Amino acid sequence: MDEKGMQFMQIAMKYLPEAKQLLDETGAELTAEHLQPFMSLLTKVMNEAYELGKQDALNSEEA
Repeated sequence: MDEKGMQFMQIAMKYLPEAKQLLDETGAELTAEHLQPFMSLLTKVMNEAYELGKQDALNSEEA
């Protein structure tokens, strides 16, 4: 995993307790086995959002 991916993972882990509480309130079980695919998906979403923001910043500089 690259440095940006590690930073994204740290951000995701920061909010993991909140996510677990929300899932517990709905009765959904969160296990390490279930967590990995969601963390992978979240990392993809965060990476795409980062690239979009980066492109917006570059476009703003050109204008």
